[in-house]
Amino acid sequence: MISVSDAKIKIQLNTKLLAPVKIPVASAFGLVLAEDIYAACSVPNFNQAAMDGYAFRYEDLIQSKRFYVKNVIAAGDKNIEVIPKQHAIRIFTGALVPQELDTVVMQEKVEVLNNEIIILDQDLQKGSNVRMAGAEIKKNDLALSKNCFLSPAAVGFLAGVGIHEVLVHPKPRVHIIITGKELIIPGQTLLESQVYESNSLLIQSALRQLHIQNSTIVFVGDELIETTNAISKALQTADLILLTGGVSVGDYDFVVEAANACGVKQLFHKVKQRPGKPLYAGIKDKKVVFGLPGNPASVLTCFYNYVITAIECMTGQKNLIQKKWLPLSNAVNKKVKLTQFLKAVYNDHQVTPLPAQESFRLSSFSLANCLIVLPEEKLDFTEGEMVETLVLPYL
Repeated sequence: MISVSDAKIKIQLNTKLLAPVKIPVASAFGLVLAEDIYAACSVPNFNQAAMDGYAFRYEDLIQSKRFYVKNVIAAGDKNIEVIPKQHAIRIFTGALVPQELDTVVMQEKVEVLNNEIIILDQDLQKGSNVRMAGAEIKKNDLALSKNCFLSPAAVGFLAGVGIHEVLVHPKPRVHIIITGKELIIPGQTLLESQVYESNSLLIQSALRQLHIQNSTIVFVGDELIETTNAISKALQTADLILLTGGVSVGDYDFVVEAANACGVKQLFHKVKQRPGKPLYAGIKDKKVVFGLPGNPASVLTCFYNYVITAIECMTGQKNLIQKKWLPLSNAVNKKVKLTQFLKAVYNDHQVTPLPAQESFRLSSFSLANCLIVLPEEKLDFTEGEMVETLVLPYL
């Protein structure tokens, strides 16, 4: 067995960024840029009214606060008339400010007299309420740097500077292989010795939390040839292969043997942790293979600790799992010197372990918003002691 930290390091050292792909900006949310992006236009691309009001020459205000109003210009209109001195133009937010004008007064701060206005604003300065061309960014300036995460704001910013395609690191294609002849699909009649299969939906839902939709699910029995064929086929198309069950050392546990038969290089098998000690990880041609335990709580614990680590390396994303240090609400003891992950709930003041910590029990996991990490060597933890807390993703 290896330690939790060593297992994560092996994953990080052996998992590579996925090759960049060019996609429309409209599809780029949640991905990471693989190139620097330069603005295709200035923003704004013209002198722009910042609010509804009247545009005029500031120097004319020195002569008189009374202006004749000549015409109207709205967003999208192009003014082609020259505005004479001591004249203003009715203008609306987002509209082009004619070149010879330089200031906008808010409509609430004028008195309207037929075709004239009297400016009442005592605080106006030259350029007030006008967004100058290039105020946000100038054409050909660096808009976003390589390795930038594309948040909704970043996607909107790129669209606003005229970018319609970007080079990004894609999400991995995931192949889920569920092993076990005792498993049946929910909705079917449950016979004695059978259990309803939940790990496929569990993993697929966890992937969707990370905005990974491209996953395939396959079911196999506890047979070496069937498991080997499933892994071999998955290696042809998937970037990330997740197996559940069959990863321990029983007579019907064939995942490790099948992975070896497919030429997968083992990174580790068994980690000094609870739950999820039988965890397996391997790699072949930049494709990562995980053999996850069969118990649902173990599956999810290993997913949040190790599979997410691999996904971060593949996509260039960082900190998909946030870490906090919080005081324990009560004393906790563990019996063996293994790293233990406890299902828990936290608030701003403390973290509280939940009951039902066994690896087969999902009831407590369904209520948890975090995992407490109890380090390997220590057995006893006191009330109020600061512990590492992994905040689970939430949609």
